[in-house]
Amino acid sequence: MVDVLTWTVERRVLLADRAERLREELAEIDVEVARLEAADVVFGQYAEATDGGRRDEPVVEPDPVEPDPPATQASGAGGMLLVPHRVEGMSEEALPADCQRIVQVVAGASDGPVKTREVCGKLGLGVLPAQTEAMRGKPRRLADRGWLHRTPSGRYGPR
Repeated sequence: MVDVLTWTVERRVLLADRAERLREELAEIDVEVARLEAADVVFGQYAEATDGGRRDEPVVEPDPVEPDPPATQASGAGGMLLVPHRVEGMSEEALPADCQRIVQVVAGASDGPVKTREVCGKLGLGVLPAQTEAMRGKPRRLADRGWLHRTPSGRYGPR
């Protein structure tokens, strides 16, 4: 009987020590997760503010060639602009479907200019920095070509 009581007390002390070590490890992990989340937010703000340091490459005009039949010619092939420069009287119909949706989301925003992250959210895409990175170039290109207005803070509004 004494052996059982001794064993249970020793086991309870051992498990209490282990539980305390696990609580400390969990607290350290929580701190690291919080740091990573903060770094993710800061990097996302930096990337939006600087637009990732990217610039549009100038379009190189190709040498004139006979066009391929439309069925075999890929979109954007041969230096063709997928997002044309906006001229007076041009409607959104001249834009590709995904760009039309971006312009409609920006135009429909009631809170004023929106961030790329907000556009992604309204389109049903992910809003984490890694998920919005692929979208960043489209509103920027639309703004550069006159379809949207870009504020100095990197937000987009309708023209």
